[in-house]
Amino acid sequence: MKQLALPLSDIKPFYDVLIIGSGYGGSIAASRLSRAGFRVGLLEKGKEFQPGQYPSDLAAAGEEMQVHAPDKPAETNGLYEFHFGADISVFKGCGLGGTSLVNANVSIKPEERVFENPRWPKAIRDDMDSLNLGYERARSMLSPSPYPEGAEGYPELAKARAMKTSAGALGFPFRYPDINVTFADHVNTAGVPQSACTNCGDCVTGCNHGAKNTLLMNYLPDAYNHGAEIFCGVAVSHIVPPAAGTADAWTVYYDVFNTGRDLFHAPPLFTRARVVIVSAGTLGSTEILLRSREKGLQLSDTLGTHFTGNGDVLGFSYNCKEPINGIGLGNHEGEPVGPCITSLVDMRHREVLTDGMTFEEGSIPAPIASVVNTAMLGLAGLDPRHDWFREKKQEAISLLEGPYKGATNRMQTYLVMTHDDGNGTMTLRDNRLAISWPGVGQQPIFQKVNDALKTSTEALQGEFIRDVVWNKFFHYELVTVHPLGGCCMGEDAETGVTDHSGGVFKTEKDTWPGLYVLDGSVVPVPLGTNPLFTISALAERAAPMIAARYGRSIDYTDHPPQTPPGVEYPVAVQFTETMKGFVSTGEKTDFQAGYDKGKADGSACLFTLTVRTGDISKMAADPAHPGTMSGTLTAPALSDQPMTISGGVFNLFEADPDPAHLKMKYQMQLHTHEGRTFFFYGYKEVDDDQGLRLWKDTTVLYSTIYDGTDAGAPVLAKGILKIAPVDFALQMTTMEVVHASSLGEKARAMTAFSRFFAGKLADIYFKKWL
Repeated sequence: MKQLALPLSDIKPFYDVLIIGSGYGGSIAASRLSRAGFRVGLLEKGKEFQPGQYPSDLAAAGEEMQVHAPDKPAETNGLYEFHFGADISVFKGCGLGGTSLVNANVSIKPEERVFENPRWPKAIRDDMDSLNLGYERARSMLSPSPYPEGAEGYPELAKARAMKTSAGALGFPFRYPDINVTFADHVNTAGVPQSACTNCGDCVTGCNHGAKNTLLMNYLPDAYNHGAEIFCGVAVSHIVPPAAGTADAWTVYYDVFNTGRDLFHAPPLFTRARVVIVSAGTLGSTEILLRSREKGLQLSDTLGTHFTGNGDVLGFSYNCKEPINGIGLGNHEGEPVGPCITSLVDMRHREVLTDGMTFEEGSIPAPIASVVNTAMLGLAGLDPRHDWFREKKQEAISLLEGPYKGATNRMQTYLVMTHDDGNGTMTLRDNRLAISWPGVGQQPIFQKVNDALKTSTEALQGEFIRDVVWNKFFHYELVTVHPLGGCCMGEDAETGVTDHSGGVFKTEKDTWPGLYVLDGSVVPVPLGTNPLFTISALAERAAPMIAARYGRSIDYTDHPPQTPPGVEYPVAVQFTETMKGFVSTGEKTDFQAGYDKGKADGSACLFTLTVRTGDISKMAADPAHPGTMSGTLTAPALSDQPMTISGGVFNLFEADPDPAHLKMKYQMQLHTHEGRTFFFYGYKEVDDDQGLRLWKDTTVLYSTIYDGTDAGAPVLAKGILKIAPVDFALQMTTMEVVHASSLGEKARAMTAFSRFFAGKLADIYFKKWL
């Protein structure tokens, strides 16, 4: 299966534009700025999921849970990311495409009055045409359309029929909103084949049919098609500005997941860029900038303020009189569910803006249906106004036959968005993001939402079950899926973190050259409806402004590729190793002398490298047996901070002219935080000249460092690095097979690699005795 993400060893030491995060802001920036001719790199914390790879059952979904609790950080970078706070909690997506992978993809403009709020910069309030152009450009890529009720394969849905009943009771209009979902097979303008929606209802655990127009279907492949380099599993820690008084590059420090570097306590890696666009989402962007401020980056005092949950409320009408069919089908055959959110009651356009709300139905995805079924049975009470016998009968059916029957199949799920006061705050606690908003759930607007949910439930003759933590016992805590704010737009640094184009304020009026934020964190007020369309429009509006500041313009012409974008990667073996030793800049010829002099002078040298083989059969057939490397090297004699490597090439048992000798070669460029480049060449010599010395031959690296970009530069230092037994033991735990589609394929790949490795050693040490 083709993927857009490149191997981590391909991360360049410098980019024109480096984008952190791949949600709506980051993906749009990557697409548009790569179209403008910039060399664009994009770093995404999560993994890449293509259609067919999303969890389809509870066990698989459980493996993708990423939970951040106040007293415990998350241990994985799973697709479903939860941040638990004392007052409000957040659910978001973590993967290539951000929350677009797990949202309901509803594209709605807010009321025009939302943009009259003076907290929006004057440049937006006075020029709504530029923002409306952003909406239109986003529409052309996201391709939203309403559910086509009545078209072939798309009947009236039970949950939509129930919403029509609710609309009558509430006294507001029912409609089908635009949703970013495909309802006919086609190849889109980015060259990605998409299938028609199957009405399965599993949108929010990930669309396995390629019907949902996530960012992985449009903006991201468009960026790839125009040369952007995309990397996954990269968690950015902080950013450092150019040296004072220079036009040098920004430095972005990051760690990587699933390589084992943490076992060796390896230092963070870094890359540099002329322009950095922080698009890690409301929580991620705020956290990165908070860390950066702690390390000296000058930023507005408003950073972390005006956090809003966009007035989100989750509720349920349980055990209604008629079936709702609101449980995602997964592999189950049943009545059509439809896309997650298909219809709504538009309760906006009231006399007072903040009394308005967007009232939407939803569906529960199949992977968690059994959990919800059990939970609802435990939460349900007894409404004396309803038919007790009917309700208990339906509950018993759900208990015995599962969620596709009985009370749970008669449950309407709601997501309501309104206007909270937007006064939440985000801070760092133990170097991790913490959200605080005392009393948020007791704001009067949430009681109004509660009343609307009750009215809807009564119209359906169901039992109202409110968000399970919105009660007196839990201090009326809330859960949001639409966090906004934290790096809000403002007129100046006293009122916001960023200006109208996402430029980050350095002083009261001036912004940092080359530093921007583009995502939901810049939105300064609750929108009262689904925010993805507005986040996209703001990014579309900002992208040409950023390009123009560097003398570029964006080519918006469609150039569909001839083949679907992406690369199909072979099954490979990967491991991480640490080697330690000494080098001396005072020795240019002799390795042992360099080691001894370096040891005497305290000139230590160590690296932690992740090695990947590439296709194992091709590697074995190639006489050079090449692989790639990424990682860091620390040598205080060369730089006072760890250096990041690029262009790393590893040759496993490359033959010498003398067939009795083999070499393991390490070649890589070393990049300092000051912008200097060195070249490292090292080799392990494997031979039988002195009998069986397997440990020494495979763990001693004769090392030369050159003062330049390749081995043609002057020699700067020589020495020796070694693997300690304890580090070798850790190295063995990092060995894994990547890009395998099954456990059997993993086992075959590891067996092939082990046979190749052992066979080469046998050729050297034992062949003459056989």
